[in-house]
Amino acid sequence: ALYSMPPDHGAAAVRMVLEDADLKKDWETELEEMRLRMLRLRVAFAEALRRQSNSDRFDFVASHRGMFSRLGLTEAQVERLRTEHAVYM
Repeated sequence: ALYSMPPDHGAAAVRMVLEDADLKKDWETELEEMRLRMLRLRVAFAEALRRQSNSDRFDFVASHRGMFSRLGLTEAQVERLRTEHAVYM
């Protein structure tokens, strides 16, 4: 049987960061900065959708967490975003 073992470089880097108090603190600080940035981007996106649509239909986007939201767009709307604006969903 053919199989491969993934390299352990990533695991070694994680171990190094988590075992060193200063590196771990730096990582947690950077992680918090990115979390807050994602929140700001999400709120800005929801506000832009509100302005463009003159509707509160997408306000729920601001309260979601993480990198993704389900917008409830039709297949035609998704295609238009792709062809006219290079937004891939």
